[in-house]
This record gives sequence, C-alpha cells and structure tokens, in this order.
Amino acid sequence: MEESTEIFDDLYLGLRAGGAMRKKRRGEPLTTEEEEAIGRWSRLSAWRKSVAILAFALGTFGLGFTIGGLIFGKWRKA
Repeated sequence: MEESTEIFDDLYLGLRAGGAMRKKRRGEPLTTEEEEAIGRWSRLSAWRKSVAILAFALGTFGLGFTIGGLIFGKWRKA
C-alpha cells in the first residue's frame, strides 16, 4: 500500500483516527474504516504526527483569530 506524504492527508487521517479513538474509549463498536484509520495513524512517524497536529493547531488558531477580528473589529472604534 502506498502511503501519501501530503500534510492534508495526514491531517485528515489524524482527525478520523481521533474520532475513532474517542468512540473506542466510550466502548462503541468501530467500523473497519475507523480501525484502519487508527492503524494507519499509529504507523505514522512521530515527526509526521507532530507536523499534522501543529498544522491543525495553527490553522485553527489562525481561523479563530481572523473571524474574531472580523466580528469584534466592527464594534471597536479606534
């Protein structure tokens, strides 16, 4: 099986695996796709996991900062 090196693929895989791990902790049955996502995430190298998590964190912070500036920037007059 060919592993993709795209950061977006790693990011999406991390989100799917995170959701599957949460279901697993709650004792819910997993689908085969969710089990595969957990397996693929666990096989990723530590630096690829780190880059995917960092990209998600920076993207979320950047989006929140931008939307917050657009919303709250209207109310504040300089």
